[in-house]
Formats: sequence, C-alpha cells, structure tokens
Amino acid sequence: MGAGPVTRTSTTHPVGAIVRAAGRVAAAMLALGGAYVLAALLLSAIPRNAGWVAPAAGVMIWVEDNGVHTGIVMPKRAAGVDWTGDFPARDLPDPRYAAHDHVAVGWGERHFYLGTPTWSDVRLATVLRAALGSPDTLLHVEHVPRPTTGEHVRAVTLQPQEYHRLVATIRASRGMGAAIPGYARYDAFYPGTGRYDALHTCNAWTGDTLADSGVRIGWWTPFSGSVMRWLPRG
Repeated sequence: MGAGPVTRTSTTHPVGAIVRAAGRVAAAMLALGGAYVLAALLLSAIPRNAGWVAPAAGVMIWVEDNGVHTGIVMPKRAAGVDWTGDFPARDLPDPRYAAHDHVAVGWGERHFYLGTPTWSDVRLATVLRAALGSPDTLLHVEHVPRPTTGEHVRAVTLQPQEYHRLVATIRASRGMGAAIPGYARYDAFYPGTGRYDALHTCNAWTGDTLADSGVRIGWWTPFSGSVMRWLPRG
C-alpha cells in the first residue's frame, strides 16, 4: 500500500514578512505624501485677505524664492522702521556688508539651516527630523542690495500700516539670544520662535507673515510655489 498524503505545516518566511511589511509602510508613506501635496495644492489656492489690493504707493518689499525656500526682503529704513538695531553690523563676519540697504529674512528649522550650507549637504535624516517637528528655529538674515524683480523675486507694495504689521510679525519670530555666524560674510542667524514641522514650514511662515500684513495669499503655503503663485511677476 502506498503512503498517505504528507501533511505540511505552512510557515511564513521571516524575510518575506519583512518585505511585505516594508511594502506596506512604503505604500502608506506614498499615500500620505500624495495627500500632503494634494492638500497643499487645494488650500494654497484658497485666498486669505481676498479683497486686498496693492496700493499705488507705499513701502516696497520683495519675496524671493530659491526653488525650495522663500524669504522676505525689506528696506533697512522705511515708514519709521529701522532694522539696523535688530540686525546690527557687528553681527556679520564682515561688517562692511552692512552698507547694503536691504535685509532678507527667512525662518526655518535650526538643524536644517545650520547643517545644510549647500544643497549637497542635505540629508534625509535632517529633512525627516524637521518634518516631524522641532521647537528649535532660527531667523536667517542677509544684508543685501535692493533686489531686481524677476522670475524668482517678486515685488509687493504695502501701505505703511500694513508694513508695520509685517514688521511686528517678523520681530515676534525672533527669540532671545546672540547672533550665530551665517553661511557667508554678509549673513547671520538669530534664535527664532515657534515650532517647525511639516504643517508649519519656512514657506508657511512666509505666507502667514504676508497674511498678517493683509496681503492676499493662500490659506496654507507649505511650498515655495504656494507662495509665489499669488505674487505678480512685475
């Protein structure tokens, strides 16, 4: 007589289980990333201060974009505001650059700012750390000449009272403490206030700061393009 059927116990190979688990995590991350981008597209298209109209005359500021990060450029002296006391020449590696008549101000996560002087220094761990949330933030301030408008630099004119609200928001974004050396001879970092995360990015800060002044801007602006889409080219 022949032998009966052999009963085999089904087992899950540990490597296969790990691969499947990794696949599920990757799929979840892709779905989350897609939802994030979709939300950014939708919410950045809804205006705050929908009725705002730029005045014919006033204080001219600029919003600059390097493709990833946006900042706000302002005259050092305008409408009774003097930034030279906030960001003095002595804070620069080379105080001669303080002769420039404008300051460019951005906000961001401390470790990302200090750890990525060039784009080649960007590491995934640094990006994830910032996206997950950090209370350590900085203002980045550059002493620059008057900008030239173009594809990546947009001019915005504000009434004096609007400019004063913008200034108040920027000053409230600075914390206590001494200046930190910047990337070059004309810039410096200052301790910031507020928490950085995937919802409140450097570009969301720019959008919120403009919104506080009364400018027409999207409800949520996590990307540089989310900000720039609202600003006239010239």
